[in-house]
Amino acid sequence: MTGQLGVVEAWLDAVDRADAAAAMALCAPDLEVVGPRGSVYGREVLRPWMARAGFTARPLRWFCGADGAVVVEQDATWADPATGAERGRAVVASEFLVADGVITRLRRHDEGLPAALAAAGLRASDEVTSRGLTGAR
Repeated sequence: MTGQLGVVEAWLDAVDRADAAAAMALCAPDLEVVGPRGSVYGREVLRPWMARAGFTARPLRWFCGADGAVVVEQDATWADPATGAERGRAVVASEFLVADGVITRLRRHDEGLPAALAAAGLRASDEVTSRGLTGAR
């Protein structure tokens, strides 16, 4: 898969495999990561986050806009990196901005899909329903 959906799919796959180098390679050097306490910048923030979060997610629905916006609704799990014990599970939505073949901004929306779509300027009609995506991880 190519294009902005392909970039996001490859990033999600790298995160699921805990491959920080591959995830970082798919991001702009000045990546903006938006969280509940504000924004941090630089793709190097991914490595420590991946080491402590134990985050994996199964994509449920994909949305894509012409301006590089991508939203993925996900069944997410957090596990203890040392033991593998599940620490939490939720359906979340992740918002991505892709430009020039790399992710320039990402934000997880714990409040769900409607908030992520609104933040990204997308609508339900922007859902990608063709199975060009590989799907299961």
